[in-house]
Order: sequence, then structure tokens, then C-alpha cells
Amino acid sequence: MDLWIIASIAAAAFQTVRFMLQKHLAKVSLSAAGATFARFVYSAPIAGAILLTFVMSGQLQVPVLPSAFWVYGIVGGTAQITATVCTVMLFGRRNFAVGMAFIKTEVLLTVLVGLLVLGESVSGSGLIAILLGVAGVLILSGPIEANQVGWRRFLTPSAALGLAAGALFGVSAVCYRGASLQVDVAAPMARALITLAAVTAMQMVGMWVWLKLREPGEVGRVMSAWRSAGFIGLTSMAGTFCWFTAFTLQNAAYVKTVGQIELVFGILGTVLIFKETISRREYFGMSLLAVSILGLILLA
Repeated sequence: MDLWIIASIAAAAFQTVRFMLQKHLAKVSLSAAGATFARFVYSAPIAGAILLTFVMSGQLQVPVLPSAFWVYGIVGGTAQITATVCTVMLFGRRNFAVGMAFIKTEVLLTVLVGLLVLGESVSGSGLIAILLGVAGVLILSGPIEANQVGWRRFLTPSAALGLAAGALFGVSAVCYRGASLQVDVAAPMARALITLAAVTAMQMVGMWVWLKLREPGEVGRVMSAWRSAGFIGLTSMAGTFCWFTAFTLQNAAYVKTVGQIELVFGILGTVLIFKETISRREYFGMSLLAVSILGLILLA
């Protein structure tokens, strides 16, 4: 099995664990921005320390990073933060199901962004596999419901937030791939580590400044919650490293499609932990998603 596939599946697994840990973080009463900041303030120093260790031991030499690397990194990091905020706002609405449906079209939006930004397209068979995956994810997400009827359900604020989040997550994925491709190092995992350390450091500093200006005292509350937030930072760092490794090796749309297996991990975790049953709809959705991922593994 190719390294990018292994990295994508591992990233999805780490992301599932992080979401489970974030339930505990909610008990600390952090704001949406504070909870997002916790991801970076505890992961960026670790990523930087790991990179420094490799450099000091002579196992890795960081090349001069071109301006394009920093542009891709800043745009990707900002898009990821903004997409996360949109998602948090979406969850605060009653009729968020339509918005969630739009978020799940992230993979298709990643195809479009990849074509516009990096000039990368997908094959006909790859597009079919991606569409199957999107269908499976929509089925797993449940029926689309809204307070409006007919076409008006697609013009709700929830739909707008969902579409914005999906598009921004697509932008971040493509930009992270673009940044990693600018690192003049042969080993893909080394490129991923350099990109991870740089991007998370920028996100940490940027969010620290934002919180200091807009939410005084929130940084202190995040630091006080280190017992819960620290583990979230670790799993976030591991997941991001795996994402970056996969983006270095393969088209971002293919990576994101394989990463949708995260939903299956979440359902299986719910069954194993809470002893809940899986419905026929969920079995059907997981089957479509499995066919999609298997198709990409065989065709990519």
C-alpha cells in the first residue's frame, strides 16, 4: 500500500481521536477561538522541537524556503482557522444539517481549488470514485433537513456557513500541498515536518495576537486547561503531520477522499464505546465510501 494512503488513513484516525478528546475540552468553557488556539499552542512547540532535534543531530538540513512556501502556508493556515470557526458557528444553529451536507462536499471543492491553484486535475475514474465517496458521506451524515421547504433550504445561513467551511477546508488542503512541494528536500516526511513546524507556528502566533486583542484572558484559560488541551494538541500535531505527508505525495482531492474514512472510525467508535447499533442507511453509506476509497487505492 502506498505511503500516501497509509498517511491519509492515519490522519483520519488521529482526527477522530482528537474530536473525541474535544468533548472533554468543552467542560473548560473555552470560546470557539480559544478551543481552536489550543490545537496550535500545544502542537507547534512540539513540532518545532522535533524539527530542531533532527537539524541539530545532522539528520536533516532545512533549505531556504521560497516566498511561495510562505504564501501557501499563510493562506492555507488562515483558511483552516476560518473554516473551523465557520464549522463551530454552524453547530450553534438549529438547522445545521443542510450546512453539514455542504461541508461534506469539501472533496469536490478541493478538486476545483486544486485545478485553479495548482493546475492539478483528476482522472475520469478518479472523479467517479470521489463522487461515490461524497454520496457515501452524505448518506452517513443523515437526511437533509431545514426549517425552510423546497429550494429555500439551500439559501439558509446554515447552508452558507457549510459551503464556506467546505470551500475553505479545500483551500487549506491545496495550499498545504502547494507549500510542501516548495520544500527542496527529497524525503516526503521531512518536507511534511518542515511544513508542519512552519505552518503551526504561524497559526499559533496569529491566533495568540487575535485572542490578545479580541478576547483578553482567553489565552490564560487555554493554558490553564493544559491537561485536556495538551492531548488535543498532540493528536492534532500527529494528524496534521500525516495530512502533510499525504499532501506531499498525492493530489489533495484523492487524499481528502481517503480521509473520509474518519466517519467510519467515528461510527465504529460509537458502537464500541456506547454500544449503539448501526442502521441500514449507515451500512449503505459505509459501503459506498469503502468502494470509493478502494477505487482510489487501485486507480491512483
